[in-house]
Amino acid sequence: MIDALLALQNLTGEPLLEKLGEVHRYHRLVFLTPPWQDIYVQDPARHHTLESATAEYFRLIETYPSLGYDISIVPKTSVNERADFVLNALGNS
Repeated sequence: MIDALLALQNLTGEPLLEKLGEVHRYHRLVFLTPPWQDIYVQDPARHHTLESATAEYFRLIETYPSLGYDISIVPKTSVNERADFVLNALGNS
């Protein structure tokens, strides 16, 4: 929900996230995966260009901490290693 409201806020300029941070709380740890040019593909489900995905990624990096969330950047490794990274982080939270 935060990602969608941030995108809408970016389009409209309306401060949509202020109220959300007060009302809805999710797990404090948020995992973000940086855009990865080597595997990035535009398709019917992913309309963003790599450049717009990168811009959105940096907006998310700024927004989540401002709402009181901790960010964990998922490393650019194999799928199994990324899954282990997330599971290990959740086991320690």
